[in-house]
Amino acid sequence: MTSTHANETRSGADVGKCRGLEPQVLPPSREQWASFGEADRELLARVLREPVEYTEHELFLRPDAQRLLFGVGAIEGTNTYFTEHASVDPSQGLPGDSSTLSTSQEVLLFQRLNFARMKQMELLAEHQGVQMPLDKLRELAAWAHRATLARGQIAQANVPLVLAMAKRTRLNGLDFSELVSEGNFALLRSVDKFDCSRGYKFSTYACRAILKSFSRVAIRTSRYRGHFPTEFDPTLEKSDFVDRKRDGVETDCVEELREILTENRASLNDIEQTVIRKRFALDEIDPLAKPKTLEQVGELIGVTKERVRQIQNKALAKIRVILEESYLAA
Repeated sequence: MTSTHANETRSGADVGKCRGLEPQVLPPSREQWASFGEADRELLARVLREPVEYTEHELFLRPDAQRLLFGVGAIEGTNTYFTEHASVDPSQGLPGDSSTLSTSQEVLLFQRLNFARMKQMELLAEHQGVQMPLDKLRELAAWAHRATLARGQIAQANVPLVLAMAKRTRLNGLDFSELVSEGNFALLRSVDKFDCSRGYKFSTYACRAILKSFSRVAIRTSRYRGHFPTEFDPTLEKSDFVDRKRDGVETDCVEELREILTENRASLNDIEQTVIRKRFALDEIDPLAKPKTLEQVGELIGVTKERVRQIQNKALAKIRVILEESYLAA
């Protein structure tokens, strides 16, 4: 990445050239940090840490470039980090509630983005190896806010492009959310690299980058499947230990109940024995045999189903006493 000094003279031949700088500014003092809010501290820390680059434009050579792009609200030496409500030429103004951009609005946003980054780079280059004074830090934060806002507006207006391309992509087995995520990253990288002075629409430039990102997703997915040809099956990770243990406990309980009935340890009469055995299919050899309903048992012994319910509850109460006694004795 090429370093550019703030005092370097730029000419018309430099239009469209990408310039960059690796910041080497000393960190602000504790007192300087304390004069900024948390959001501004995070923004400044990123600006002082990460490389900054911008694309030249012929408009930047004009002395009134800042006024043409951002209006009359100056930020140098003031406490206003970002003049959001600065007046702008109505013919170039951005729509407040529209998600689409005209060609002139798109060019204006890219000019704002790169001009703000140019100002950031000039401030950083001027203070390489030294600590920036507070007023310069405020100015740096103001330009960083402007660049962030312009970048966000461009990206937000072009997010539908990523979604539309992801829906039209005919690549089998690719996760839609992964395509959208990779496409959004490609969109942001395109915003950083696009040169609006060439006369092309940004969407034309971004489409190629987004398609390349989709191809990378396809290649990465193909390599993954080459290493792991079998898809993940959640059922293979599920253990049936609890189910088998529950089945074993149920079997032991049924056998104990049969033993109680056979030995008649609960002192059940014949009708109670019949009701319990038929209601719970304890006399059936077939393990899949279904228990009889109250009505079926009532027809068998010649009483109503309500009377069968009463007999059943009385018999179960006697059996429960025997079971509790046996558990306490154990």
